[in-house]
Amino acid sequence: MVRVREMIGALIGPLVELAGGVLKNKAAKSQAETQLKLTEAEAKAKILLSKETSVSDYERIMAEGSRSSWRDEWFSGVLSIPLILCFIPGAEGVVEHGFDQLSKAPEWYFYCLGTAILSSFGVRAGGKYFKGKK
Repeated sequence: MVRVREMIGALIGPLVELAGGVLKNKAAKSQAETQLKLTEAEAKAKILLSKETSVSDYERIMAEGSRSSWRDEWFSGVLSIPLILCFIPGAEGVVEHGFDQLSKAPEWYFYCLGTAILSSFGVRAGGKYFKGKK
């Protein structure tokens, strides 16, 4: 009987160690997966922060550059001319003729003009507008 107990003990000891090793490996794997997810989340957060910082830096630089520029005032004046002429009796035809002529201009011209105007005013969202135009 003592011998049977020793044999059972000899068998159970390695089985317990094996089960303990499996559980430790499983816990280590779970911890590694959690650490990986945390690292990925931190990296994504840094990328988003970097992107937002770049956007705000760009907008600040554009605002500083436009302080000494008359380009936005010039575009505002030029874009206002047709609006003003529409209210002057007899000038409506000039505006209509001008827009008729512009309707014949190639599409690339409007992309270039729109890009120049949007950059003058520091508008970065112009790409969204132009993507829909084909």
